[in-house]
Amino acid sequence: MNLQAAYDECEAITRREAKNFAYGIRLLRRPERRALSAVYALARRIDDIGDGEGSAEEKLSGLRSVRKDIEARGESEDPVLVALRDAAVRYGLPMAAFGELIDGCEMDVHGTHYETIDELVGYCRRVAGTVGRLSLAVFGSSEREGAVALADDLGVALQLTNILRDVVEDRSNGRVYLPAEDARSVGCPPDLSGPPEAIASLVAFECERARTWFAQGLQLLPLLDRRSRACVGAMAGIYRRLLDRIEADPISVTAGRVSLPGSEKALVALRALAGRSA
Repeated sequence: MNLQAAYDECEAITRREAKNFAYGIRLLRRPERRALSAVYALARRIDDIGDGEGSAEEKLSGLRSVRKDIEARGESEDPVLVALRDAAVRYGLPMAAFGELIDGCEMDVHGTHYETIDELVGYCRRVAGTVGRLSLAVFGSSEREGAVALADDLGVALQLTNILRDVVEDRSNGRVYLPAEDARSVGCPPDLSGPPEAIASLVAFECERARTWFAQGLQLLPLLDRRSRACVGAMAGIYRRLLDRIEADPISVTAGRVSLPGSEKALVALRALAGRSA
């Protein structure tokens, strides 16, 4: 497999599948953009297996197969693996993070529910904090140790926003992420079987948690160079605007997926490139 063609395929996957992240990734210099596209392409593959149509055992088997692919050292004709292995050498990617991401997807397949916010945060660190840490390896930072923790925190903020956006869709697929303890505290059934108003109360409560994680995670920005800062600022800015919409009208998530138009996402990316907040 030609390395150039392998990276081209990863970039094509990113353009096609990364509805929000692509706006940030395209702001990077070409080498970092291609490396991060390789990270995204494998993460997308893992997510797609976990969210696929097969049986639980088929999904778990698929995830085990990807885990073996990551650990393998032989030649490969898989363009995503070819590009990722090159990026791993160039940028010192913490490849064990992909194993944690797979762990999180396995939790989804098993239908894990969460009693407390701490349990949910642990899940978020697996499925999103891991991607933050992998991305940070590509970006680099002058304060590596502190930056790693903040990248993880920002991943939690993004994942909590995803969960709030998809709360009804996830429930229809047998997945309930929001903590049962929080649901009971606002009078919402933990299985989210209550009326829209009860679910909206829980969503509003969790928006405050997500906002706290954004405040923490966005402290990462000053630790990055200009292009990396723009990339992260665009990604985070899009999700923060999404959170704003959900918080302004929590009951809207019970009627369908809340989203931003492409023009607004592009504006956020342009503001990030200019060094301005979303």
